[in-house]
Parts: sequence; structure tokens; C-alpha cells
Amino acid sequence: AVGGKRGGGRSRVRLLGLVAGLLLELACPAGALENGLARTPPMGWLHWERFLCQTDCTQEPHQCISEKLFMQMADRMDSEGWRDVGYQYLCIDDCWMAPTRDEQGRLQPDPKRFPSGIAKLADYVHSKGLKLGIYADVGNKTCEGFPGSYGYYDLDAKTFASWGVDLLKFDACNCNTIDLMKEGYKTMSRALNKTGRGIVYACEWPLYEKLLQKPNYTEIKEYCNYWRNFADVYDAWSSIMNILEWTALHQDNITSIAGPGGWNDPDMLVIGNFGLSWDQQVTQMALWAIMAAPLFMSNDLRHISPASKALLQNKEVIAINQDPLGKQGYQITKDSSGFELWERPLSGGAYAIAIMNRQEIGGPQTYRVSLAFAGNGLACNPACSIQQILPTSRNLGLHNWVSFVKVLVNPTGTVLLKTVVIEEKRSLGIL
Repeated sequence: AVGGKRGGGRSRVRLLGLVAGLLLELACPAGALENGLARTPPMGWLHWERFLCQTDCTQEPHQCISEKLFMQMADRMDSEGWRDVGYQYLCIDDCWMAPTRDEQGRLQPDPKRFPSGIAKLADYVHSKGLKLGIYADVGNKTCEGFPGSYGYYDLDAKTFASWGVDLLKFDACNCNTIDLMKEGYKTMSRALNKTGRGIVYACEWPLYEKLLQKPNYTEIKEYCNYWRNFADVYDAWSSIMNILEWTALHQDNITSIAGPGGWNDPDMLVIGNFGLSWDQQVTQMALWAIMAAPLFMSNDLRHISPASKALLQNKEVIAINQDPLGKQGYQITKDSSGFELWERPLSGGAYAIAIMNRQEIGGPQTYRVSLAFAGNGLACNPACSIQQILPTSRNLGLHNWVSFVKVLVNPTGTVLLKTVVIEEKRSLGIL
């Protein structure tokens, strides 16, 4: 989330309304996020992009933010293979709360939409082998105007832990200084750790800080398991392109910090919704894997096409995203003909290579990948096998380090490859 009131055209650049005077506890930052979580990018489902802040369950009983919605999604994640391929977090975004805290000052869910309470919902989610995520805000109010956590960091952390929450998405609407926002993020991080419960901590810290100054990503990783850098994703190709362009422009500052325990978050997967063509869905899946991004779908798992479901559950793509080496990929070329070449180092000397065709006119175009260029000459040295992963899986055979590989890429589409180096004695026959 970004800024103030959220909606179809939400602007997220406001930092308003936070009153000074919070006395922050002192702690040693060096061990602030020794929680052992998110060793690979977290995967799951988040309601925001698809369901927004729909709270009218009378007019929209199937779309409103309610315990029924999350129980139905949990059922689908359990029964239709989502959990089995890695999507384990079922996450509530904004608009789950009652308008006020209870008499003890604790956050409470809306009693009509969550009549059983969050603890009961967590029990249900856990019974499906899944984990529950929840949303709160560092400021006085959430982006949609519900109670914020300012002044209640310890209490809210204890409340979430007592409910059995496994992930916290912590937004930063309605703050009036960067310093208070940063200290709030740090304080909540320490508060979550003190509960003794393993709770993945998702921050939007750099998204807000970069409006006024350059974020310190080393500091951010000390406190957060993953963090948003750019504005909310929309169900639109222009939104996907804006995220990719920002990431490539700033990759020298953000890629090296990503790794086990802390990840850059380009926001939700909108695959299976309405705004992306098939090729554009392939592009989002491929590039989110290259970027080692948290994979949080925001779609309706009750109504998703078989093709989109198969793409989101593609085990070969997920394996690239979840590669244990934990290095984020990067753009290596962007040429005038409309092609971008991205790569990601993988464990065992393998590489993932994505060839994206930015053109929105014409037909499929051929691109020649120089293997001598890939991975600074290491991706196929002295030889390698190449597997095409997307848009379809096929074996491209054995190649040597001076080879070229030709691929045909549709407009706004992407071809995703994986190279695996062959030991020298086995490669002599093709050199």
C-alpha cells in the first residue's frame, strides 16, 4: 500500500497525521531480525489487488473482506495444489478491522464480517497446512482509515502472536515524518521478535522513505523479511512495465542486498485476473522468478482459468524463484529493437535467462542469445544444457560457450531459459 486513502485510483504519497512523542525502547539493531524466516522468497495469496476494500457483504457477499472469503481461499489452496507447490501464506490486507480498538486497547476484527474472530480463522487456516498473514499500519490509521499501530506496537505484536498470526504486512500511511516511520518499523520488528512466535515481517519502509531520501537497504534488511520499493501493482500491462523499469533503473542499489531472510518485493502477481494477456502473464511470472520476488497472488482462486493456474503452479518456474542460492537477478541488456535480457545466478553454477519482447506491435520476433555473454561468460563454460521453461517447456539441447541460441518471442511476451553447466570431460564431444 502507498499513501493515504486507497481505492481504484489510490494515490499513496501522503505521510500524514502521526503525532510525535512515542518513547521508543532501545535495542541492539545488529540482531533485530534474527527470526530465521523467509530463507527463500515467501509465497502465498493476498487479497488487496483483486478484492480491495469491499466491506459491503450484503451487496457483494462473494467479494467482501470477510472470514468466509479467506476460508474459501484456504479450501482452494488446500484442495487444488497451491499449498503443495509452495503457496503457504493466506494473507489479509487492509479493511479487516473494526473502526475502533476494544476496551483493552487491542485491535479487533469487524464483528459482522469476522464473527468468529481472527484466532479461529487462524486455526482454520492452520488446519489446512497453511499460514495466516495480517495487515496493520505504522501510523495513526491504516490507508483506508482503520486504527493504526502507532503507540500500540508491543500490544499489537502480542495480539497478533496470541491469535496465531504467521506474517505481518506493515504499511506506512498517515505518518508525518520519515524518522517516526523508520523508528516505528524498527520497534514493531523488535516487538514481533519478543513474542517468541515466528512472524514474517513485510515492510513498505523504502517505498515511503525514497520520497524524501535514499533508503539504507542494509538497515532495512536488519529489521524486515521483505520490503516494497514501488507503487501498488495494478491489473494492467503498464503497471507491470513500470515496476520492471524502476527495478532495472535501480538494480545497482537493490539487487545485492536481497538474499535469504530479506527480499525486494515488486508486489503481487495479478495472473488470472482481467488485465493481462496470456503473454503478459507469462512475462510477469518469468520476471518475478528472475527477481527472486515474493510470490503473492491476488486473484480469485474460485474462478481461475486452467492456463493461469498451470502457469502459477509451474514447478520449474517456482524452483527458479525459490533457488537456495538466493541471488536476485538483473537486467543485462535493453536494446533499441524492443528486447530486454535478464539473468539470475542459480545454485550449482546454473543460470536463469529471460528474454522479453517489449514491443506492442507486430508479430513474434527472433532473438539470438550469445552464451559467451551470459553470466559474464560462466553460464555455459565450457558447455551447458539448455531447457526452455516458458512459455512452454522444451529441451534445447547441448551448447558450448561460443554458441548462440535462437528464441521466438511474442510481443509483450517472455521466453525463460535455464542453463546448466556440463563438466568439462563430458563436454568434449561438442566443443
